Amino acid sequence: VLAQAVAAQHCGRIHSRPPLGEMGIDIEAGGRVKSKTRVTSSQNPYIRLLCKLYKFLSRRTDSKFNKVILKRLNMTRKSKAPLSMQKLAKLMAGKDGKIAVVVGTVTDDKRLYEVPKLSVCALRFTETARASIIKAGGECLTFDKLALRSPLGKGTVLLRGPVKARAAERHFGKAPGVPHSKTAPHVRAKGRKFEKAARQALVARLQGLSPWAEGACGMLQLGLEKCSVLAAATPSVDEVNR
Repeated sequence: VLAQAVAAQHCGRIHSRPPLGEMGIDIEAGGRVKSKTRVTSSQNPYIRLLCKLYKFLSRRTDSKFNKVILKRLNMTRKSKAPLSMQKLAKLMAGKDGKIAVVVGTVTDDKRLYEVPKLSVCALRFTETARASIIKAGGECLTFDKLALRSPLGKGTVLLRGPVKARAAERHFGKAPGVPHSKTAPHVRAKGRKFEKAARQALVARLQGLSPWAEGACGMLQLGLEKCSVLAAATPSVDEVNR
């Protein structure tokens, strides 16, 4: 019987079931969830080595700080927004003895006349920002030095620059001129000969009406006036009977 079954299988009369690995799977509602983490495309060797270092620390420790640092190191340059010295000094007020950690660039701010003593760790410092921090008695750290000093992130304050402060963000959102829209239109220049529709919509919105609602109210008012004039000119039933 076994020989007949083997012969029939070779002849193609009996089709064997495919292995379990080749069979389909049941996909739940919502589709298959793919959890693919982003990996940086930067060719900077310093960034690459930092990603390796914090990948090791996030895997071998239970510190959430290391996981957040690893995620931010792999972000795009757009997501690693710069942080000014004025904002940094404001956020670090009353946090003496702690290290400010910024996965991005620290820039100088001429509006800050008195720079406090700060310990800052960042990917990059501008020349004037570094000089002002060192002049105030502070220190500028790199992330490899931070990993030696605080491998679990204790005694640190994790900060981030304003991601939505780019000029391009002004043009994202609802279309310009649509009610309750604060989106800036793409125009060549601000002048008499260029687009002014957004300004008209803004004026109407400040008055409490959108341009479309204002036009509809005007047409409705005109229709009511015409109806009142026609009603006054039309004779009543008693006048017709007389």
